[in-house]
Amino acid sequence: MAVEEKSTPEDVRAHVAALARDARAAGRVLAASTSGARNGALRAIAARLRASAASLQTANAADLDAGREAGLDEALLDRLALTDARIEAMASGLEQIAELPDPVGSIAELNPMPSGIRVGRMRVPLGVVGIIYESRPNVTADAAGLCLKSGNACVLRGGSEALRSNQAIAECVTAGLVEVGLPAAAVAVVDTTDRAAVGALITLDDWVDVLVPRGGKSLIERIMREATVPMIKHLDGICHCYVDAAADLDMAERVVMNAKTQRYGTCNTLETLLVDAAVAEALLPRLEARFKAAGVTLRGCERTCAVLPDIEAASAEDWDTEYLAPILSIRVVNGLDEAMAHIERHSSGHTEAIVTNHHPRAERFLREVDSSSVMVNASTRFADGFEYGLGAEIGISTDRLHARGPVGLEGLTTQKWIVMGEGHVRE
Repeated sequence: MAVEEKSTPEDVRAHVAALARDARAAGRVLAASTSGARNGALRAIAARLRASAASLQTANAADLDAGREAGLDEALLDRLALTDARIEAMASGLEQIAELPDPVGSIAELNPMPSGIRVGRMRVPLGVVGIIYESRPNVTADAAGLCLKSGNACVLRGGSEALRSNQAIAECVTAGLVEVGLPAAAVAVVDTTDRAAVGALITLDDWVDVLVPRGGKSLIERIMREATVPMIKHLDGICHCYVDAAADLDMAERVVMNAKTQRYGTCNTLETLLVDAAVAEALLPRLEARFKAAGVTLRGCERTCAVLPDIEAASAEDWDTEYLAPILSIRVVNGLDEAMAHIERHSSGHTEAIVTNHHPRAERFLREVDSSSVMVNASTRFADGFEYGLGAEIGISTDRLHARGPVGLEGLTTQKWIVMGEGHVRE
């Protein structure tokens, strides 16, 4: 039942707490369900999405109209839109998740001990996952699918601009769950635009086990300040690529251009390019021509500007900025150590790459650069759950505990110790 928008913060908190409490109970049923039942639910939801395409687009049209009236820019409206292709992508994505290996219940390292017992670890769901996101209504289906497959219940709080779209998708999810006999409460969508709902969800540590915030920097900063529930998150994607003195320059040009221009608005897009002084004069003019043709603004350090006098001078703030736009910062460095020192000082811990044919330096870069993904001779755009063979991802984590890098199904589980005996007793 929806909460009236004039409700008090206490009413909103009670509403969200009730959803989380019911999700907790449903999650126990889900965790005990078979892989076949959960896969059946995913396929049933996919079928419902396809069958409900017209009603989904009607709800989405109302959100788009409201967004235009509210003055949302074209980029936000594009992220909000549910086209035929995006509805099909949601449905086929759920079917792809159903085909992935089920991590729940898998047992690893069942080793015999001197006492005669066998000790191992079993993968189990995290419990109740709270997901807070903005704009894209397809996240409702994607997040629900990943949580269901991994045996987790979830409470979803989408952006207010997508409320009608999220509700319509949630109806398809509920119908699919009920169709296969799983509890509808396993996927709950918070159906109020009241901002107090976020504050409630992130402090319900009695009922919610982990949060996954997906949105802008201001949203994640707020959650980091206020949450009492643990999080899987990253704040910035300030990704670097270092072109070494021993790089193949054709390869470097290809990798750097892809890392920056394949998509601008993603967290694994290149934001700072580091170039060894030994190859700067040979490489930078080539890159300048390519970036100019692509409409990318270049900002460089003093040494970069000496080679490329027509580009903008970089400010101190540029090295700590995630542009998410056709802007690239460039710094010329004296070798690997200076490159790694820059990365250590300015990286957000997301993804870093080196282009080199010098194996020892590549090994040092892999070993010493402390980010969630570190690459050799590859574009930073590969830092993605699908590209890593995870099938799908709930998000990216730059934290060190539990999950790091792209978080797929395994990252939505934890492990418990199991002991197998035959009447063993401790002496």
